[in-house]
Amino acid sequence: MESLTLPPAKFLTSSWPWRSLLYLGSGAVLGVGTGVALVGLTVFGMVFTLAVVGVAALLAVALSGIAVARIERWRLRLVDTVDLPDQHRPVTEPGLRAWVRTRLREPATWRELGYTIVLTSILAWLDLIVFAGATWAVTALLCGPVYIRDESLWLTLPGSAAGVVLGIVALYPVTAWAAARAAMTRSILAPRVDDDPQLVELTRSRARLVDAFEVERRRIERDLHDGAQQRLVALSMQLGLARLELPDGSPAADPVRRAHDLAKEALAELRELIRGVHPKILTDRGLAAAVREVSDRAPLPVDVDIALPARLPEAVEVTAYFVVVEALANVAKHSDAARAKVIASVAFNRLTVQIRDDGRGGADPARGTGLAGLVDRVDAVGGTVSLASPRGGPTVVHVELPCGS
Repeated sequence: MESLTLPPAKFLTSSWPWRSLLYLGSGAVLGVGTGVALVGLTVFGMVFTLAVVGVAALLAVALSGIAVARIERWRLRLVDTVDLPDQHRPVTEPGLRAWVRTRLREPATWRELGYTIVLTSILAWLDLIVFAGATWAVTALLCGPVYIRDESLWLTLPGSAAGVVLGIVALYPVTAWAAARAAMTRSILAPRVDDDPQLVELTRSRARLVDAFEVERRRIERDLHDGAQQRLVALSMQLGLARLELPDGSPAADPVRRAHDLAKEALAELRELIRGVHPKILTDRGLAAAVREVSDRAPLPVDVDIALPARLPEAVEVTAYFVVVEALANVAKHSDAARAKVIASVAFNRLTVQIRDDGRGGADPARGTGLAGLVDRVDAVGGTVSLASPRGGPTVVHVELPCGS
């Protein structure tokens, strides 16, 4: 909410306090009025259940959240500059029956009905308390000299002055509650991925592509490990044996030595390539061992604190591993850090991974430091990434990955 970031002087002279009061006052009216209407419709529908009008009344109750949510999206513009999109799909078939049938099948309809129940039973009354408390108390103090006629002005004027001070002070909690109220409304009424079948299918297809990609990576790793790497090992051994058999002054000794050195360099590069495609230690021994192995090879000291109760799903382990690899590479290249630390644990079926460093901070995904690719990799498996990197450090990359039951 923009008003919460304004300086006090600009806040008091802006329209935000009055918009917040209007938002809370209209919310109280909407909630109380809707509650009365829903109670009346429910009673009417239960009394005349066997009649068509009774069924229509109960359907109106079930679909009432749609109208309330539409009003709420409009009211949010009072205190929020970002529009809240409608979460319902368009109805392709004509007629009222098709519209009702489509809406009753949408999860959004029932979520909006749940919001309506919360609004009428809790939120509207809280809005009324905050709105009435702020306006009534201030008005009572300000108008003291008008309705208290038995006292002299020197007794009632201080009360009016206190009303002015109270009115200024009350604008802050009123606006804060309006911001919290708007945030709750947005979190409940915001569109979900599950509300759109196309988005659901897109998410599933992305997950299938990730799985297929990881399967292909493992196949490439096995082919390189069992094929090209073994041949390079055999070639290096043969060149080493040939080098031992040749006398020192032989014309072929120097070319064989150079060939042997090149074979060893190619073997080392191939092993690094295999480790980057899919590390064998990750498959054989799990995430903890793989992270410790990466930390041992890092160009700076890395402390590792990993507490995992058991092996995690393969996609989670692979994602977490490459997150650590990318994060440590960023630390080595950009942070000027003297030390880093990797922390990982599982709680509530979520793997949490933190990579910290004592560097200069100021990391920004927009500057192409590899953080954007890290976010894309985590997002592909339904995880989240948060970054804290103030100027002067430290930098903390916090990753959460769902790992199932």
